[in-house]
Amino acid sequence: MEGFLNLAWFVPIPPFLAFVAIILFLNRNKEVSALTAIGGVALSFLLSWPIAFAAFTTDHFGAHPVEGQLFSIPTGASRLWVGYQVDPANALMLFMSSFLLLMIFIYSRGYMTFPGHLNPAMYPVSYEQGKDPRYSRFMAYISLFATGMLGLVVSNSLLTFFIFWEIMGLCSYLLIGFWYEKPSAQAASLKAFVTTRVGDVIMLIGMMFLYVHSEPSSLLFADILNPENLHHLAEMTVTVPLVNVTVPWVALIAFLIFFGTVGKSAQFPLHVWLPDAMEGPTPVSAMIHAATMVSAGVFLLVRMFPLYYVAGEAAPGVLNFVAFIGAFTALFASTIAVAQWDIKRVLAYSTISQLGYMVAAIGIGAYVAALFHLITHAFFKALLFLGSGSVIHGVEHGHHHVHEHGGHGHGEEHGHEVHPIQRPDGVLDPQDPQDMRNMGGLLNRMPRTAWTFIIGGLALSGFPLVTAGFWSKDEILASAWYGQHYGVFWTLAIAAFLTAFYTARQIGLTFLGEPRTEMASHAPESVPSMTWPLILISPFAIGLGWFGIPASFPGLGALVPNWLEHFLEPFIEYMEVHVPHPGFDIVPLGVSLLVALGGLAVGFAVYGRGLGAEQIDPLRKLLGPIWVLFHRKYYVDEFYQYTVIAFARGLSRFLYWVDDVWVIDPIVDAIGRLAVRFAQVCAAVDRFVVDGIVNGAGWLTDWSGRALRNVQDGHVQAYLLLAAATVTIWLLLKALPVILTLV
Repeated sequence: MEGFLNLAWFVPIPPFLAFVAIILFLNRNKEVSALTAIGGVALSFLLSWPIAFAAFTTDHFGAHPVEGQLFSIPTGASRLWVGYQVDPANALMLFMSSFLLLMIFIYSRGYMTFPGHLNPAMYPVSYEQGKDPRYSRFMAYISLFATGMLGLVVSNSLLTFFIFWEIMGLCSYLLIGFWYEKPSAQAASLKAFVTTRVGDVIMLIGMMFLYVHSEPSSLLFADILNPENLHHLAEMTVTVPLVNVTVPWVALIAFLIFFGTVGKSAQFPLHVWLPDAMEGPTPVSAMIHAATMVSAGVFLLVRMFPLYYVAGEAAPGVLNFVAFIGAFTALFASTIAVAQWDIKRVLAYSTISQLGYMVAAIGIGAYVAALFHLITHAFFKALLFLGSGSVIHGVEHGHHHVHEHGGHGHGEEHGHEVHPIQRPDGVLDPQDPQDMRNMGGLLNRMPRTAWTFIIGGLALSGFPLVTAGFWSKDEILASAWYGQHYGVFWTLAIAAFLTAFYTARQIGLTFLGEPRTEMASHAPESVPSMTWPLILISPFAIGLGWFGIPASFPGLGALVPNWLEHFLEPFIEYMEVHVPHPGFDIVPLGVSLLVALGGLAVGFAVYGRGLGAEQIDPLRKLLGPIWVLFHRKYYVDEFYQYTVIAFARGLSRFLYWVDDVWVIDPIVDAIGRLAVRFAQVCAAVDRFVVDGIVNGAGWLTDWSGRALRNVQDGHVQAYLLLAAATVTIWLLLKALPVILTLV
């Protein structure tokens, strides 16, 4: 199987070929487009897993990563090599990404039926086929998205990593705004694109500094992460303008590159785009939150960990900053999630919070724990997002069933649409299939979706011993406690309690109790192409954590070896970094058990029976204005709207006046008018002077010719007469001064 390792460069190509084929040739046939997209990502999966398992089964694989060069790009004195790399970190990512992408593609084939917000009269053919009018385009876009992630994973240089990184940024813009008929989708796609570009620009500046100051100048991971190069960067210093602080180059570069993660993985303060990204189709949400985009942000830190390790030694403030941002984001987002009603937005803030866990883990040096949680989180979060899409799909079909059979529930009265209702716990649209207040009782209506969602929810909550989320999250808490990062530890512990609480709240509101609307009571189970991926992902949400049980854990540690740590250990030695290996400690374990079980218990105690049809959220009554603060997301969006965005718009208007009214355009117009006047003067000079001289010379020549023509008649006498006259005139002119003197 080791021969597969050298085929890693081929992994992103099948989805890209599928993208090209659908766009250029197959877009008219929706079914063929879907099968082509699934076939492309299936080929990548069939190649990725042998590559991953070849790495898994090779002893001490991490001590000798496989790297190959394909071609180079000349850059003056040096060349940038483009190739591929397989090491333990991206072998795990290939294992995760390729499988989840295949499941999401299969799920998409069933999910992308005709969306409820589009008018069937405008798309009669699509309505008859039961598919979105841009079904083929969607399949093409997600194929390109898969190309970006798989290409990023196997990249051997930061340059190609960044190129595929930007491909995913483009695809997120196209897919979040896929249903661009909705103004909210248009705004969300633009918001995601601009917000992530902020982080990407700062990251690009860090990359340029890294290229310029590395020895040799390179962006190959093997060169820039070489211990000699990193210590060289640690010894060189730079004075940061404005603050007038001298820092090592390695610290400044690490700080700048970190903002790529802040943007892509939606960390505070660039987190605002990710919840709005829920405007896109649910398979897109699953791809962004699990298999591709936000995972790529954390994977950047994993890939560049040696840089951050040396930066932490040279300037500890860098890693402290990374840990602070991660821990703060984890707690910040989890408080918002407890007060959201949209089933997907709860999961969106949950993703932001869990990514904060991973970022904090990198900040405290827990490389293995961060990568472990990145992999496990991808599986159970994909399960949750696909499950939420199945719920939305079912509730929407329930609404259509009620509407087509002339019924009316909470969403219709006497055939007239009911407008959104202003409630103390937020505005309620009775026809919104994503609002959990319109659900309830779906456990009986959608059992396959419900039970797989519950499995994912328990994994997210860190249900002890059984689920993958417990082991990966506990590893981060244990590393924080072991490293005496007590502020990070307790912040993440509180976030874990809130995570378990809002997960129980979500399960209770969605699946338990009685249906609160007619559309919930008529919601059907989703089609097999949507539920089978849920079933296939579920075992990973449970059993994947068993591969990382610490050896020091009582009982289980001796029975189940810590395969993950054993697999990564040679690679850690190869990178020449030190990571914490926390032994068993009852405090972090006890806290982990307490927050997981306590959060679930409190959540089910409050929401275990669902809510009444008109019941106000009990937490809203308990917390009062604090709940409103959580529900309104701390008014961060409003703050940006009235500060950053208002400043940008004001600056744009000012520059418009400077450009069009006051300075630039008046100067340009004046220069234009001056040029016209000067051209007119030049035209007059040309007409009256230059042309006058030329025309006068021509006239004189013509007149002389006519005069001389009269004497050229062939008579010798005439020639002699002319010669005599000429001589006479010449003599007179010579004698004229003498004659004048005599007179």
